[in-house]
Amino acid sequence: MRTIMVTGGAGFIGSAFIRHLLRGDDDVRVINFDKLTYAGNLENLKEVEDDPRYAFVRGDIGDLETCLKVLGRGVDTVVNFAAESHNDRGVLDPSIFIRTNVLGTQALLEACRRQEVGRFHHISTCEVFGDLALDDPGSFREEYPQLPRTPYNASKAAANHVVMAYHHTFGLPVTISHCCNNYGPYQFPEKLIPLFATNALEDRSLPLFRSSQNRREWIHADDHSAAVDLILRQGRIGEAYNIGTGLEKSVEEITDVILETLGKPESLKTYVEDRKGHDRRYLLDTGKIRRELGWEPRVPFEEGMRDTIRWYVDHPEWWRRVKSGEYQSYYDHYYRKTLAAAS
Repeated sequence: MRTIMVTGGAGFIGSAFIRHLLRGDDDVRVINFDKLTYAGNLENLKEVEDDPRYAFVRGDIGDLETCLKVLGRGVDTVVNFAAESHNDRGVLDPSIFIRTNVLGTQALLEACRRQEVGRFHHISTCEVFGDLALDDPGSFREEYPQLPRTPYNASKAAANHVVMAYHHTFGLPVTISHCCNNYGPYQFPEKLIPLFATNALEDRSLPLFRSSQNRREWIHADDHSAAVDLILRQGRIGEAYNIGTGLEKSVEEITDVILETLGKPESLKTYVEDRKGHDRRYLLDTGKIRRELGWEPRVPFEEGMRDTIRWYVDHPEWWRRVKSGEYQSYYDHYYRKTLAAAS
């Protein structure tokens, strides 16, 4: 039985990956290791919390001793989703991003080295490569120079280099994946799609940056999860893989899809000043993962967006609790339960 420690597993993409693992593989045990900062939410994992193959540990990847203890439970694979990830917050306080994304990743790598973990997979982002002009016909390949433009992007690029340094210097078996923008259920409503969908449901304004034609490449979190799982099984050690769909949509286009799906008026749109370092466009070349591993995205964008928006319509109790911070009470209840069971 594989034992996989998923760091940041209570977040949006990490929890999607855990659900994917437990749905698709009877021969896997998952340890969810999460600090439970503002975007970590154990409600994202209610459907698996009673699965005997699942366990939760509250912890910080920057805490070397705790990481060593958890890895000592027979962990053979670590998938590192843990990160500060919101560019707007990175502009306000870059230090948090450096501490978690760079120093935290290094501490986790060191723990894996000492415990001789058999595989370390690091979740990175397309944003490490910088940005593209809106009319640029190119896309980013894995070997391209990393030219980050914001504190968040720089922290992820730095973490990439530390991961590869542990491979080349110490022989730690690592892989890295760069992914484009994710969407799907359970995404924390500071991000574009859940923020605009939930605001629209409450007839509140949707604050678009003035550069609303800036484009992003979009992938459903389930497709991202399947790609990471495939890299763990078949990816080459010491290699990076891009995960993307090739499908680009501007902020304006995404907003229009949300308003049209919900039957809300365009008058909800408002325009605000761009954030500092607002990147124009990202696009990944995914030829490597398609050619070497045979991966293809499976969720069509129109279907995925419709189902995602419908999920927010059908789960107002989740996003209202998240927006108000009330989900902490769920953690308190769940954590007390797990402590009682362990005693």
